[in-house]
Amino acid sequence: MTLPLASVVDSFTGAIDFIFSTREAVGGGVQVGGLEQVWDLMAKQIEVSALALAVALALALPIGLYLGHRGTGELLAVAIGNAGRAIPELALIAFMAAFIGLGVFPLTIALMVLGIPPILTNAFVGIRQVDRDAVEAARGMGMTELEVIRRVELPLAVPTIMTGVRTAAINIVATATIGPLVGVVTLGDFIINVNVYGDEGVLAGAILVALLALAVELLLAGVQRLLTPRGLALQREATRATA
Repeated sequence: MTLPLASVVDSFTGAIDFIFSTREAVGGGVQVGGLEQVWDLMAKQIEVSALALAVALALALPIGLYLGHRGTGELLAVAIGNAGRAIPELALIAFMAAFIGLGVFPLTIALMVLGIPPILTNAFVGIRQVDRDAVEAARGMGMTELEVIRRVELPLAVPTIMTGVRTAAINIVATATIGPLVGVVTLGDFIINVNVYGDEGVLAGAILVALLALAVELLLAGVQRLLTPRGLALQREATRATA
């Protein structure tokens, strides 16, 4: 059954009001909502998401670059990417909670595991897509293998690598919403505890998570533009213009 437009508008209006104004909890006794609580929960969600993404980058990026540079491990990179897409987020976090306990650490580990596959796979693919003639020319100029990676392959692979980083970041930010299940109070608290925050709190939480994910996407898109070599960016723009 389709909800009347007036009902939908009222729901969104109530959710926006929940974000900016406090009110009594559904069960009474405490004040909920308002910018102070929103900022607290959002800060915690950003904190655990940023930590998980940083660890995933630190682990997956060097491995992806190395395997791509060597031209080995394609099956491993593809297998990890496919495994990452198949892992149920809730089951993974439940597993971590059961064997490690509650708190930021198990949540960070679970989010890191979700972030590794797209970063590793895209780093591998990005390096392998670099023109081999350019790589051989760099070697012919006397560059070491590390210099070839750092000065030739990595800059040219930035767009593909950043696509993986952006995918990982969105996955991590979205999954961090279920942090309250392991004792980490993120924006998901609004969504999970409907008996405390009511339907308006649930919708407010969903809106905030969506806005946070959009902000992360835009931020990383800006980072990608800054890291992409100017010549490569101009070439891509010319290709799109003639397509």
